[in-house]
Amino acid sequence: MRRAEVLMRRAEVPMRFAVPLLGLLTILACKKVVQVDLVDVTPRIVIEGNITDRPGPYQVLLGQTVNFSANNTFPPVTGATVTITDSNSGKTEQLIEVDSGVYLSLALMGLPQHTYQLVVVAAGQQYTASSTMPLPVRLDSVTLEGNVTLNNQKEINAVVNFQDPPGITNYYQFTEAVDGRVIPDIFVFDDRLSDGRYIQEPLFNDSSYLQVGDTLQVTMNCVDQNTYNYYYLLANVAGSNGLQSTTPVNPTSNISNGALGYFSAHTTAIDKLLIY
Repeated sequence: MRRAEVLMRRAEVPMRFAVPLLGLLTILACKKVVQVDLVDVTPRIVIEGNITDRPGPYQVLLGQTVNFSANNTFPPVTGATVTITDSNSGKTEQLIEVDSGVYLSLALMGLPQHTYQLVVVAAGQQYTASSTMPLPVRLDSVTLEGNVTLNNQKEINAVVNFQDPPGITNYYQFTEAVDGRVIPDIFVFDDRLSDGRYIQEPLFNDSSYLQVGDTLQVTMNCVDQNTYNYYYLLANVAGSNGLQSTTPVNPTSNISNGALGYFSAHTTAIDKLLIY
């Protein structure tokens, strides 16, 4: 584990897509009660699947939405048939349900530039998705930047440093974990305006999560365009830089037949450091 010192400076510009996944609904206290008619809809399946270039097992989660009038318990989808096929090698593996709604691979190995096909059969319905794993991009380092906000508050943010490959369209998605706890922010970045450049991108949090003494883990995923679009739209729905979408909608999924969620084959680079 590396140790990193914090460089203090005054920051005024937030990251483009640092958006909390949690707390999308805010309850405002007011004197007037407004009655809203909410229509229950048929539950929809939610699929979340990931394959990386690191050794498996890989996981596919199956769940189901609930009506607004129901309690906040989201039932898993059990007894489904889940298969993943490596289109390049032709090998197919049926995943095993190790817990309710949790399906794991056994022998599958993710490889860059390979295309993977997901097929889920649940409750008589079939759902399919495809994702091609990009080439990996090396994460050179993660440094820290101390910012003094306009309110004279101090906050620490991570900065990812890496060389973007020239002449190739790249899409990146980042996650942070502090002392093993994943920070619920969305960090996505593409190289449309920085192709072939050396990137030093701050990961500004929605609030100050990082403190001296924390152990920080930063994960950089090189994702395909569909996965990037999913997270990009999710960031817009959640609200970016304090701006809330006027018409909340579900982000576009790359899974067929009306399923929610995503299926992503991506490369992964991880850096871990102690903040002091």
